Amino acid sequence: MNVALSNKADSVVIKKNKKSFLTDVKQNFYLYLLVLPGVLYFFIFKYLPMVGLVVAFQDFNSVKGFFKSKFVGLKNFEYFFTSKDWLVVTWNTLYLNILFLVTGLFFSILIAIVLSEITSKHFKKVTQSIVILPNFISWTLVSMFVFALLSTDVGYINSILKAFGFIQEGQEINFYSNPNLWVGILIVLKIWKSAGFGSVIYLAAIAGIDQEIYEAAKIDGASRLQSITKITLPQLKTTVVLLTLFGIGGIFHGDLGMIYAIVGDNPNLYETTDVIDTYVFRMLRQMNDISMSTAIGFYQSLVGLIIVYVSNYFAKKYDSDSAIF
Repeated sequence: MNVALSNKADSVVIKKNKKSFLTDVKQNFYLYLLVLPGVLYFFIFKYLPMVGLVVAFQDFNSVKGFFKSKFVGLKNFEYFFTSKDWLVVTWNTLYLNILFLVTGLFFSILIAIVLSEITSKHFKKVTQSIVILPNFISWTLVSMFVFALLSTDVGYINSILKAFGFIQEGQEINFYSNPNLWVGILIVLKIWKSAGFGSVIYLAAIAGIDQEIYEAAKIDGASRLQSITKITLPQLKTTVVLLTLFGIGGIFHGDLGMIYAIVGDNPNLYETTDVIDTYVFRMLRQMNDISMSTAIGFYQSLVGLIIVYVSNYFAKKYDSDSAIF
């Protein structure tokens, strides 16, 4: 009898929730209409393609399609995990993305604080436009500038070093054959291109801080540096944790557009720059094996999902308001 009453109560709650949702849709129809393009985008480009994950467990034949291709189980994963490449690309992906995340976070906050301290409105707008501008330059164009700077024969850096006598003719630095230099180069490029744009959110968060707090601190004798360290940074805590979680969500995905445009298919630099995305892209082009490429992509997404859940768990323990879910 208790089970029957419980089932009846559950059905009443479900009907009530369904009714309240439909009522909410009717009352806020135009708001839901604004959300619809975003929902359709994620459904079409994020969820529907998940059907293709079945390819990771098949010897895929484009003529036979998803349902008639031969099922091979974990064979495609075996090829990847039995080679030494999986350790290299996994480490590079995590290592580079952690460095990108930490340095990007630091410089975005730094730029936001510096901009917030500028009193001249016109100078502030010009400065903000300058630091945001690199975000809208494509990596392909950036790669041309990088080559002009780093080229052994006609690169500006080698030319400047020779002009000031730091190196002699024939002692030019060969950037494109030295993998140890490229972690630093990629970090600098990432900061230059993304930190300014990333500062916009932190700048908005700073603008939302009650100015009376700063005025009270000034009356109490606090310096500008003390106001930044004791008021601004603590007030940014929730924003920092939340955006860090979003950054961690993509920590297992390398920036294909950036790394492939700048490094390309240069085997001399694979040791420190080859990430999962470039590895998959190269395998797809050179081996034309869709199944193995999909298997590696599936591994990448699965580990990324686990990292997000673990990070969110610890973020919720630290500050429940900063957690994603």
